[in-house]
Amino acid sequence: MRRNTLLAALWVAFGLVWLPFAAEAQQAKLPRLGFLANHSPSNPEYQTFLQTLRELGYVEGKNITIEARYAQDNFDRLPELARELVRLDVDLLFVSGDQGVKAAKQATDTIPILVVACDPLESMVVSIARPVGKVTGATCISSELAGKRLQMLKELVPALAHVAVLYNPDDRNKSLEYKKVQEAAHSMNLTLQAFEANSPSGIDAAFVRMASDQAQALMILADSFMNGHVQKLADLSLKNRLPAIYGFREFADAGGLLSYGASNQWLFRRAASYVDKIFKGANPGDLPIEQPTTFELLINRKTAKALDLTIPPSLLATADEVIE
Repeated sequence: MRRNTLLAALWVAFGLVWLPFAAEAQQAKLPRLGFLANHSPSNPEYQTFLQTLRELGYVEGKNITIEARYAQDNFDRLPELARELVRLDVDLLFVSGDQGVKAAKQATDTIPILVVACDPLESMVVSIARPVGKVTGATCISSELAGKRLQMLKELVPALAHVAVLYNPDDRNKSLEYKKVQEAAHSMNLTLQAFEANSPSGIDAAFVRMASDQAQALMILADSFMNGHVQKLADLSLKNRLPAIYGFREFADAGGLLSYGASNQWLFRRAASYVDKIFKGANPGDLPIEQPTTFELLINRKTAKALDLTIPPSLLATADEVIE
Protein backbone atom coordinates (compact mmCIF):
# COMPACT_ATOMS: atom_id res chain seq x y z
CA MET A 1 0.00 0.00 0.00
CA ARG A 2 2.81 2.35 0.98
CA ARG A 3 4.63 1.42 -2.25
CA ASN A 4 1.56 2.33 -4.39
CA THR A 5 1.17 5.61 -2.53
CA LEU A 6 4.83 6.45 -3.14
CA LEU A 7 4.53 5.67 -6.86
CA ALA A 8 1.43 7.81 -7.14
CA ALA A 9 3.21 10.67 -5.42
CA LEU A 10 6.15 10.32 -7.79
CA TRP A 11 3.85 10.41 -10.83
CA VAL A 12 2.10 13.52 -9.51
CA ALA A 13 5.45 15.20 -8.89
CA PHE A 14 6.68 14.23 -12.35
CA GLY A 15 3.48 15.60 -13.87
CA LEU A 16 3.85 18.90 -12.05
CA VAL A 17 7.41 19.23 -13.34
CA TRP A 18 6.55 18.15 -16.90
CA LEU A 19 3.35 20.15 -17.41
CA PRO A 20 5.02 23.56 -17.89
CA PHE A 21 7.37 22.08 -20.48
CA ALA A 22 4.52 20.34 -22.28
CA ALA A 23 2.46 23.52 -22.29
CA GLU A 24 5.44 25.49 -23.59
CA ALA A 25 5.99 22.93 -26.37
CA GLN A 26 2.34 23.16 -27.37
CA GLN A 27 2.51 26.93 -27.47
CA ALA A 28 5.83 27.07 -29.36
CA LYS A 29 5.47 29.35 -32.37
CA LEU A 30 5.89 27.70 -35.74
CA PRO A 31 8.08 29.54 -38.26
CA ARG A 32 5.72 31.81 -40.16
CA LEU A 33 6.21 32.44 -43.88
CA GLY A 34 4.46 35.37 -45.53
CA PHE A 35 3.85 34.71 -49.23
CA LEU A 36 2.94 37.82 -51.23
CA ALA A 37 1.78 36.46 -54.59
CA ASN A 38 1.09 38.48 -57.73
CA HIS A 39 -1.24 36.01 -59.39
CA SER A 40 -3.82 33.37 -58.39
CA PRO A 41 -3.25 30.24 -56.26
CA SER A 42 -3.42 28.07 -59.40
CA ASN A 43 -0.24 29.64 -60.82
CA PRO A 44 2.14 26.73 -61.72
CA GLU A 45 5.19 28.44 -60.21
CA TYR A 46 3.42 28.82 -56.88
CA GLN A 47 2.51 25.15 -56.93
CA THR A 48 6.16 24.30 -57.62
CA PHE A 49 7.25 26.46 -54.68
CA LEU A 50 4.80 24.84 -52.25
CA GLN A 51 5.57 21.32 -53.53
CA THR A 52 9.30 21.91 -53.06
CA LEU A 53 8.67 23.02 -49.48
CA ARG A 54 6.78 19.77 -48.90
CA GLU A 55 9.68 17.79 -50.39
CA LEU A 56 11.99 19.56 -47.94
CA GLY A 57 9.85 18.29 -45.08
CA TYR A 58 7.60 21.26 -44.38
CA VAL A 59 4.02 20.40 -43.45
CA GLU A 60 1.69 23.33 -42.95
CA GLY A 61 0.33 23.43 -39.41
CA LYS A 62 2.95 20.95 -38.20
CA ASN A 63 6.31 22.66 -38.65
CA ILE A 64 5.46 25.77 -40.67
CA THR A 65 2.68 28.35 -40.98
CA ILE A 66 2.16 29.83 -44.45
CA GLU A 67 0.26 33.09 -44.70
CA ALA A 68 -0.44 33.54 -48.43
CA ARG A 69 -2.03 36.61 -49.97
CA TYR A 70 -2.87 36.59 -53.68
CA ALA A 71 -3.18 39.83 -55.66
CA GLN A 72 -5.01 38.00 -58.49
CA ASP A 73 -3.14 40.12 -61.12
CA ASN A 74 -4.32 43.35 -59.47
CA PHE A 75 -0.93 44.79 -58.57
CA ASP A 76 -2.51 47.83 -56.92
CA ARG A 77 -3.45 45.48 -54.05
CA LEU A 78 0.17 44.50 -53.31
CA PRO A 79 1.02 47.33 -50.85
CA GLU A 80 -1.97 46.62 -48.61
CA LEU A 81 -1.44 42.85 -48.79
CA ALA A 82 2.21 43.36 -47.82
CA ARG A 83 1.19 45.48 -44.83
CA GLU A 84 -1.32 42.80 -43.82
CA LEU A 85 1.42 40.16 -43.80
CA VAL A 86 3.68 42.42 -41.74
CA ARG A 87 0.87 42.88 -39.19
CA LEU A 88 0.69 39.09 -38.91
CA ASP A 89 4.30 39.19 -37.68
CA VAL A 90 5.67 36.78 -40.28
CA ASP A 91 9.29 35.66 -39.88
CA LEU A 92 10.10 35.83 -43.60
CA LEU A 93 8.39 37.62 -46.48
CA PHE A 94 8.57 35.95 -49.92
CA VAL A 95 7.80 38.17 -52.91
CA SER A 96 8.34 38.15 -56.67
CA GLY A 97 8.83 40.81 -59.31
CA ASP A 98 9.62 44.49 -59.02
CA GLN A 99 6.11 45.41 -57.83
CA GLY A 100 6.20 42.81 -55.08
CA VAL A 101 9.66 43.92 -53.99
CA LYS A 102 8.57 47.54 -53.86
CA ALA A 103 5.49 46.70 -51.77
CA ALA A 104 7.54 44.61 -49.34
CA LYS A 105 10.23 47.26 -48.91
CA GLN A 106 7.59 49.90 -48.18
CA ALA A 107 5.87 47.66 -45.65
CA THR A 108 8.88 46.66 -43.53
CA ASP A 109 12.52 47.30 -42.88
CA THR A 110 12.86 44.66 -40.18
CA ILE A 111 11.45 41.42 -41.63
CA PRO A 112 13.81 39.46 -43.93
CA ILE A 113 12.69 39.49 -47.58
CA LEU A 114 13.17 36.65 -50.05
CA VAL A 115 12.88 37.74 -53.67
CA VAL A 116 12.38 36.10 -57.06
CA ALA A 117 13.01 38.72 -59.76
CA CYS A 118 13.70 39.04 -63.47
CA ASP A 119 16.81 41.16 -63.03
CA PRO A 120 19.84 41.43 -60.73
CA LEU A 121 19.08 42.97 -57.36
CA GLU A 122 22.09 45.31 -57.07
CA SER A 123 19.85 48.19 -55.98
CA MET A 124 18.71 46.21 -52.92
CA VAL A 125 21.91 44.51 -51.76
CA VAL A 126 25.57 45.28 -51.14
CA SER A 127 26.66 42.60 -53.60
CA ILE A 128 25.22 39.60 -55.42
CA ALA A 129 27.73 37.25 -53.75
CA ARG A 130 27.15 38.61 -50.24
CA PRO A 131 23.94 40.64 -49.98
CA VAL A 132 24.47 41.57 -46.27
CA GLY A 133 21.21 43.22 -45.00
CA LYS A 134 17.91 41.32 -44.89
CA VAL A 135 17.30 40.63 -48.59
CA THR A 136 18.30 37.64 -50.71
CA GLY A 137 16.74 35.50 -53.42
CA ALA A 138 17.08 34.38 -57.03
CA THR A 139 17.17 36.26 -60.32
CA CYS A 140 16.69 35.18 -63.93
CA ILE A 141 19.09 37.96 -65.15
CA SER A 142 16.71 38.69 -68.03
CA SER A 143 18.38 41.95 -69.07
CA GLU A 144 21.69 40.18 -69.67
CA LEU A 145 20.04 38.04 -72.35
CA ALA A 146 18.53 40.94 -74.32
CA GLY A 147 21.16 40.89 -77.04
CA LYS A 148 20.92 37.13 -77.48
CA ARG A 149 17.15 37.30 -77.93
CA LEU A 150 17.48 40.05 -80.53
CA GLN A 151 20.09 38.00 -82.37
CA MET A 152 17.67 35.04 -82.50
CA LEU A 153 14.97 37.22 -84.06
CA LYS A 154 17.50 38.39 -86.63
CA GLU A 155 18.44 34.79 -87.45
CA LEU A 156 14.81 33.90 -87.91
CA VAL A 157 13.98 36.98 -89.99
CA PRO A 158 17.16 37.78 -92.01
CA ALA A 159 15.64 40.93 -93.54
CA LEU A 160 14.73 42.26 -90.11
CA ALA A 161 15.17 46.01 -89.75
CA HIS A 162 12.39 47.28 -87.47
CA VAL A 163 11.66 45.66 -84.08
CA ALA A 164 8.94 46.51 -81.58
CA VAL A 165 9.74 46.18 -77.87
CA LEU A 166 6.85 45.79 -75.45
CA TYR A 167 7.36 46.32 -71.73
CA ASN A 168 5.64 47.30 -68.51
CA PRO A 169 6.64 50.86 -67.48
CA ASP A 170 5.67 50.16 -63.85
CA ASP A 171 8.59 47.73 -63.54
CA ARG A 172 11.67 49.89 -62.93
CA ASN A 173 14.01 47.13 -64.16
CA LYS A 174 12.51 47.21 -67.64
CA SER A 175 14.10 50.58 -68.40
CA LEU A 176 17.48 48.97 -67.73
CA GLU A 177 16.61 46.01 -69.95
CA TYR A 178 15.40 48.27 -72.76
CA LYS A 179 18.77 50.04 -72.72
CA LYS A 180 20.44 46.66 -73.15
CA VAL A 181 18.18 45.96 -76.12
CA GLN A 182 19.08 49.36 -77.59
CA GLU A 183 22.79 48.60 -77.32
CA ALA A 184 22.33 45.27 -79.08
CA ALA A 185 20.11 46.82 -81.76
CA HIS A 186 22.71 49.46 -82.51
CA SER A 187 25.38 46.82 -83.11
CA MET A 188 23.01 44.96 -85.48
CA ASN A 189 21.82 48.08 -87.34
CA LEU A 190 18.25 47.51 -86.19
CA THR A 191 15.66 50.19 -85.44
CA LEU A 192 13.64 49.85 -82.24
CA GLN A 193 10.26 51.21 -81.27
CA ALA A 194 9.19 51.01 -77.63
CA PHE A 195 5.60 50.24 -76.63
CA GLU A 196 4.35 50.35 -73.04
CA ALA A 197 1.52 48.42 -71.40
CA ASN A 198 0.54 47.87 -67.76
CA SER A 199 -3.02 46.56 -68.26
CA PRO A 200 -4.79 44.09 -70.58
CA SER A 201 -6.35 46.98 -72.50
CA GLY A 202 -2.91 48.56 -72.74
CA ILE A 203 -1.60 45.39 -74.38
CA ASP A 204 -4.41 45.56 -76.95
CA ALA A 205 -3.67 49.21 -77.70
CA ALA A 206 0.06 48.53 -78.03
CA PHE A 207 -0.53 45.86 -80.67
CA VAL A 208 -2.75 48.26 -82.63
CA ARG A 209 0.09 50.78 -82.64
CA MET A 210 2.62 48.12 -83.64
CA ALA A 211 0.52 47.26 -86.69
CA SER A 212 0.33 50.90 -87.79
CA ASP A 213 4.06 51.24 -87.14
CA GLN A 214 4.72 48.25 -89.45
CA ALA A 215 6.92 46.40 -86.97
CA GLN A 216 8.55 43.27 -88.42
CA ALA A 217 9.14 41.44 -85.14
CA LEU A 218 8.50 41.80 -81.43
CA MET A 219 10.50 41.40 -78.25
CA ILE A 220 8.45 41.27 -75.04
CA LEU A 221 10.35 42.09 -71.85
CA ALA A 222 9.40 39.63 -69.13
CA ASP A 223 8.07 40.73 -65.78
CA SER A 224 5.34 39.66 -63.35
CA PHE A 225 2.64 41.59 -65.23
CA MET A 226 3.55 40.10 -68.63
CA ASN A 227 3.87 36.64 -67.05
CA GLY A 228 0.20 36.88 -66.13
CA HIS A 229 -0.81 37.48 -69.76
CA VAL A 230 1.35 35.12 -71.82
CA GLN A 231 -1.65 33.57 -73.57
CA LYS A 232 -2.94 36.98 -74.65
CA LEU A 233 0.54 37.99 -75.81
CA ALA A 234 0.97 34.80 -77.80
CA ASP A 235 -2.47 35.12 -79.42
CA LEU A 236 -2.00 38.77 -80.39
CA SER A 237 1.50 38.15 -81.76
CA LEU A 238 0.15 35.46 -84.06
CA LYS A 239 -2.95 37.45 -85.01
CA ASN A 240 -0.76 40.40 -86.01
CA ARG A 241 1.74 38.08 -87.72
CA LEU A 242 4.61 39.26 -85.56
CA PRO A 243 7.50 36.86 -84.91
CA ALA A 244 7.91 37.32 -81.16
CA ILE A 245 10.33 36.25 -78.44
CA TYR A 246 9.86 36.18 -74.66
CA GLY A 247 11.94 35.31 -71.63
CA PHE A 248 10.06 32.27 -70.28
CA ARG A 249 8.94 29.00 -71.82
CA GLU A 250 5.31 29.60 -70.87
CA PHE A 251 5.09 31.94 -73.89
CA ALA A 252 6.12 29.24 -76.39
CA ASP A 253 3.88 26.72 -74.61
CA ALA A 254 0.99 29.16 -75.12
CA GLY A 255 1.66 29.41 -78.86
CA GLY A 256 4.33 32.11 -78.95
CA LEU A 257 7.09 31.66 -81.50
CA LEU A 258 10.25 31.74 -79.36
CA SER A 259 11.23 31.80 -75.71
CA TYR A 260 14.74 32.02 -74.34
CA GLY A 261 15.73 32.41 -70.72
CA ALA A 262 15.93 30.85 -67.30
CA SER A 263 13.27 28.52 -65.96
CA ASN A 264 10.51 29.99 -63.81
CA GLN A 265 10.25 26.59 -62.14
CA TRP A 266 13.95 26.73 -61.25
CA LEU A 267 13.53 30.18 -59.69
CA PHE A 268 10.71 29.08 -57.39
CA ARG A 269 12.44 25.84 -56.44
CA ARG A 270 15.51 27.82 -55.41
CA ALA A 271 13.33 30.20 -53.42
CA ALA A 272 11.89 27.23 -51.49
CA SER A 273 15.40 25.99 -50.71
CA TYR A 274 16.25 29.43 -49.29
CA VAL A 275 13.16 29.33 -47.06
CA ASP A 276 14.53 26.07 -45.67
CA LYS A 277 17.99 27.52 -45.07
CA ILE A 278 16.69 30.67 -43.40
CA PHE A 279 14.29 28.79 -41.13
CA LYS A 280 17.19 26.54 -40.13
CA GLY A 281 19.15 29.55 -38.97
CA ALA A 282 20.96 30.98 -42.00
CA ASN A 283 21.32 34.75 -42.16
CA PRO A 284 19.70 36.02 -45.40
CA GLY A 285 22.54 38.49 -45.83
CA ASP A 286 25.02 35.60 -46.00
CA LEU A 287 23.13 33.80 -48.79
CA PRO A 288 24.27 34.89 -52.28
CA ILE A 289 21.70 35.98 -54.84
CA GLU A 290 21.27 32.85 -56.96
CA GLN A 291 21.71 33.27 -60.70
CA PRO A 292 20.88 30.66 -63.34
CA THR A 293 23.69 28.92 -65.18
CA THR A 294 21.51 27.34 -67.87
CA PHE A 295 18.96 28.87 -70.21
CA GLU A 296 16.40 27.13 -72.38
CA LEU A 297 15.41 27.90 -75.94
CA LEU A 298 11.95 26.78 -77.07
CA ILE A 299 10.73 27.05 -80.63
CA ASN A 300 7.09 26.63 -81.58
CA ARG A 301 7.27 25.12 -85.07
CA LYS A 302 3.50 25.24 -85.50
CA THR A 303 3.56 29.01 -85.00
CA ALA A 304 6.54 29.36 -87.35
CA LYS A 305 4.55 27.59 -90.08
CA ALA A 306 1.55 29.84 -89.47
CA LEU A 307 3.85 32.84 -89.94
CA ASP A 308 5.42 31.30 -93.08
CA LEU A 309 8.82 31.26 -91.42
CA THR A 310 11.55 28.71 -92.03
CA ILE A 311 13.49 27.98 -88.87
CA PRO A 312 17.22 28.07 -89.67
CA PRO A 313 19.21 24.92 -88.81
CA SER A 314 21.43 26.98 -86.49
CA LEU A 315 18.45 27.75 -84.24
CA LEU A 316 17.03 24.23 -84.42
CA ALA A 317 20.40 22.79 -83.42
CA THR A 318 20.52 24.85 -80.23
CA ALA A 319 16.86 24.47 -79.25
CA ASP A 320 16.15 22.65 -76.00
CA GLU A 321 12.65 21.85 -77.23
CA VAL A 322 10.75 22.19 -80.49
CA ILE A 323 6.99 22.34 -80.06
CA GLU A 324 5.24 20.72 -83.02
